[in-house]
Amino acid sequence: MNLITNDPEKVATALAALKNVYDPEIGLNVVDLGLIYEIDFFDNRNELFVSMTLTTQFCPMGESIRDNVIQTLKQTFPGYSVEVDVTFYPPWSQENISEEGLKFLNG
Repeated sequence: MNLITNDPEKVATALAALKNVYDPEIGLNVVDLGLIYEIDFFDNRNELFVSMTLTTQFCPMGESIRDNVIQTLKQTFPGYSVEVDVTFYPPWSQENISEEGLKFLNG
């Protein structure tokens, strides 16, 4: 995963927490599914920005997944405001799925 970030240490913590957020239709977490594109921390303002996508623009669980990402990051980084931008550029593809995710889906 070529995740864009400005703080690799905090992003590792964020990604570990986000492995608990699942796409309920697929049963795979948002990290291994490859839905997270960017995570940036702005410590001077206690803000956290996430750019993510969904498997389709018409994902019926999209709002729920986005809300779960926000709540998980707020719990992981108390005192930070969390902004999540859902984008469809570049569009999600199965190539985004991690090795662990592929093992899960094919197992």
